[in-house]
Amino acid sequence: MTKLIAIINVIAWAGFWAFGYLALTADPANGREVLIAGGLAALGGGIGVFTFLRCARRCDATGYSKTYKRAPASSEEPQV
Repeated sequence: MTKLIAIINVIAWAGFWAFGYLALTADPANGREVLIAGGLAALGGGIGVFTFLRCARRCDATGYSKTYKRAPASSEEPQV
């Protein structure tokens, strides 16, 4: 399942960049073309962010990513 999410991530980001480029370089007079390309770019970006976060969460849960040093949790309430 993780590989499938990673593949979807790559395809989504490729769509984001490809359709984003088309939206930015399209003739502004042709608003329909800009709107469709911009919508597909936004869809690709949204799916790309979602799948990236899913992959990052999976890597943290399985121990694949490096562990970060964290401050120990204090059992006392902070003094005001």
